Amino acid sequence: MIDNKKFKIFILLFSLLAAMFSYYVWQVFKTPNFDVKADKPFVLLIPKGASFQTVLDTLDKHKLVRDQLSFRFLAKILSYPERVKAGRYLIYSESGNFEVIRKLRNGRQDAIRLVINTFRLKEDLAGKLAKQLPFDSTFIYKQLDSNEYVSQFGFNKETIPCMFIPNTYEILWTSSFESFMSKMNKEYTKFWTSERKEKAQKLALTPTEVGILASIVEGESKKSDEQSRIAGVYWNRLKTGMPLQADPTIVFAWKDFTIKRVTGKYTAISSPYNTYKLTGLPPGPISIPSPQVIDKVLSLERHSYLYFCAKEDFSGYHSFATSYEEHMQNARRYQSALNALKIK
Repeated sequence: MIDNKKFKIFILLFSLLAAMFSYYVWQVFKTPNFDVKADKPFVLLIPKGASFQTVLDTLDKHKLVRDQLSFRFLAKILSYPERVKAGRYLIYSESGNFEVIRKLRNGRQDAIRLVINTFRLKEDLAGKLAKQLPFDSTFIYKQLDSNEYVSQFGFNKETIPCMFIPNTYEILWTSSFESFMSKMNKEYTKFWTSERKEKAQKLALTPTEVGILASIVEGESKKSDEQSRIAGVYWNRLKTGMPLQADPTIVFAWKDFTIKRVTGKYTAISSPYNTYKLTGLPPGPISIPSPQVIDKVLSLERHSYLYFCAKEDFSGYHSFATSYEEHMQNARRYQSALNALKIK
């Protein structure tokens, strides 16, 4: 009878201890253990060659772990100290020890969502990339400005911006610059489908030349419903050997994007981008053109216009002309409107 009572007490105590241990294990494994804002995950960057202590120091520096003892305990059980992997990892507010440690141990990185927009200058592109990727802007610019380096991708230092198609890309933080550039080249190749290449061929243009022309069209007008018509004007000029006389190329040549009115003092500049003096396309794009404008060029409007001028109502649209006389009438109206506003 007494032994039976002792046995029941033992079972009760054992069950209680087992429950307490199970609860502790559950806490160690599952309970949220990181001070992270609900709307903003913490970005943990682990460099190559980092040790477990380096990871702990980083977490401690940001006061991220609530219960360090449980984190260390589970990390050792899961052999994480011997399996630290470099990378970029997002830690969320509801994350528990097990979830985070398993993620870090298995090297399940969270890719950078790299956003590439349209840019005028390689310096701007390098700066934008440096803010999102683990590369210095000076290093990026030097690589993009090296004919020797970019030639492996089929470009030169003037045309290399054409390789970057504006979009959002997923890049691993641990990627080398070479693998990043290779990915951009693959995305460029993917963008230039056989259908797009065929359209370019019918215009007697290479994909790079289409990109250059698209950058000029985009510089002339943000109105998507007239971009194909403007592209048609430039194509007509290219076919007949006329200078493009594109104001955006003059602005680019001066690298002064505050210029509002391109006059004779600006068109006198000695530059390979001066399309008032030189025929044909400039040596490179004057910006990274958007995919939409590239497609506008590929489907350019076939017409007989050789001239266009901004409308005097400043709507952003243009007046088109087939003759120089008609064009000058349009130009005088626009110039009068500029003069009235004292825009020089």
